[in-house]
Amino acid sequence: MRKTLLAVAALAALALPAHALQPDEILPDPKLESRARNISAELRCLVCQNQSIDDSDASLARDLRTLVREQLKAGKSDQDIKSFLVDRYGNFVLLKPPFEWDTAALWLSPFALFAVGGLFIWRNSRNRKTEAAPMAPLSDEESEKLKALLNRDA
Repeated sequence: MRKTLLAVAALAALALPAHALQPDEILPDPKLESRARNISAELRCLVCQNQSIDDSDASLARDLRTLVREQLKAGKSDQDIKSFLVDRYGNFVLLKPPFEWDTAALWLSPFALFAVGGLFIWRNSRNRKTEAAPMAPLSDEESEKLKALLNRDA
């Protein structure tokens, strides 16, 4: 039982996100470091694209983490730092970009795909109902063959 619990704990630890933060990047002030981590978790790695810069090992992600920490040390607010990065890289740098005209396709495409898929399923289910014609009754000859086959197997 104990080995099983250890194995489950080890597997659970593997499921946790890996942080690529290097020890030399950590700020000595815990409050600033916490703010840096919160900001980094909301920024997309432009190389990996599906990871935050906090989770990415890419050199550009490291540069962005360093930039965030430098801006924090300079006294910038969280919003100022995000605005600076959006001005520089566009809304794509945000893991959750705001709903705007240039990001409308990004936000609306899942709903459109869901609607198209639902329409496709609904249409196919209607076609199947209309295609199924009633079966014609067996002829006398077919009935005799069926009885012969059933009697042979019994």
